[in-house]
Amino acid sequence: MTILASAAPAAPRKPAILIVDDAPDNISLLRAMLLRQGYQTFVATSGERALEIAQRIQPDLVLLDVVMPGVDGLETCRRLKAQPATANIPVIFMSARGETEDIVAGFDIGAADYIPKPLRMEEVCARVRAQLRLSSGNGADKEQADCLRMIVDSMDQGLLIVERCGRIQYANPSCDRYLGYAAEQLVGRSLADLVAQQDSYADGCSAMEAIGHGTREVLIRHRDGGLRAMDLTMTPMHAADGLFVALLHDITHHKQSEDALQRAAMLDPLTKIANRRHFDAFLEKEWQRAIRNAQPLSLVVLDVDHFKLYNDTLGHAAGDLCLQKVAQALEAHALRPTDLAARFGGEEFVLLFGETPGPAAARLAEAIRTTVEALHIPNPRSPTSPYITVSVGVATIVPTQLDQIEQLFLCADRAMYAAKEAGRNRVESAVVGAAWDAVRNAAMH
Repeated sequence: MTILASAAPAAPRKPAILIVDDAPDNISLLRAMLLRQGYQTFVATSGERALEIAQRIQPDLVLLDVVMPGVDGLETCRRLKAQPATANIPVIFMSARGETEDIVAGFDIGAADYIPKPLRMEEVCARVRAQLRLSSGNGADKEQADCLRMIVDSMDQGLLIVERCGRIQYANPSCDRYLGYAAEQLVGRSLADLVAQQDSYADGCSAMEAIGHGTREVLIRHRDGGLRAMDLTMTPMHAADGLFVALLHDITHHKQSEDALQRAAMLDPLTKIANRRHFDAFLEKEWQRAIRNAQPLSLVVLDVDHFKLYNDTLGHAAGDLCLQKVAQALEAHALRPTDLAARFGGEEFVLLFGETPGPAAARLAEAIRTTVEALHIPNPRSPTSPYITVSVGVATIVPTQLDQIEQLFLCADRAMYAAKEAGRNRVESAVVGAAWDAVRNAAMH
């Protein structure tokens, strides 16, 4: 049987102290006292020897006499601070020279403390303990800072530290991938220069004050000139007044997918023009705009003549192709931002023309009818024409708050059915008002 003994925990490392003095008596007293306190001790009687030992063992503290032959204490300290391996080792000067200039010179070259000679051992012990505690705390802080920097530098998100006025103080490496700029190229730039949207972010100082904290979707200018959709999260750094942490998360692909889904939700899957839901939303917007501006709004409703006969004769695949060609012909006449062509259902289509009076809408409707007939899509069993044709109804209104959208639809429908009753393949027009009164009177009787 093998018995595994648990290993005893390793004893904590004793702090190492380098004593540098050219007086053997001082070295003996200091070394004996420090050994009793539980410290490791190393000794050097010259500056040159102290530099060699310090490079090799990297002590936790150096007790350094100022006045020594050859390389004195001031020069030894200066050389220690000049080397990366020993630059952070605290140095306590020991000297009988108590002139202010000497003390100031010691602190100027990096000394941590100054003990006058003759040495009082209790004071030396207290100052050594204080410096070791301070050095240990600084080391822990540095280790923590290094750990945090490693985390920030390896983040997938872009991170910026931004002043209240929008000036960038720091950028992590991921910003290069997000923005196309190396971190050092971003420092000193304004966040407002990178944000393409004209909102509070683009107002410089006032923007930083207004942002506070939170996440907002913005467009960021990449160095290549393109725009990237990103979530920008601004969080105040409470420990550093006036600074913000800005996190950038690229959502370009997400937005592209989202936009594609939104476009798909607004299109009729067969004809690839607007569907009824898109048309209803568009009509509501244009209706309100027409009310505000007191402008005419024209609606065209059309139906493919004898489409059931076409489907029964040539099959549904041919019927689908026919509807697609008709839809393309209609969309070619909806050219302005205020125009929209849509499939309303089955073989019925609608077109909306904003800021378009009745006569102009009638001319557009006739052009649409002519275009569809000119497609020369054969319709063998149609009693109206050897080709596919449409019956078209047009209604126009200058809406007010007292009017309803259904008035426009019912009048356009009525005109379209009038075109069918008159022999199909024609356009009939109505102006909402008198026509609407006729519709209501007919309904009452």
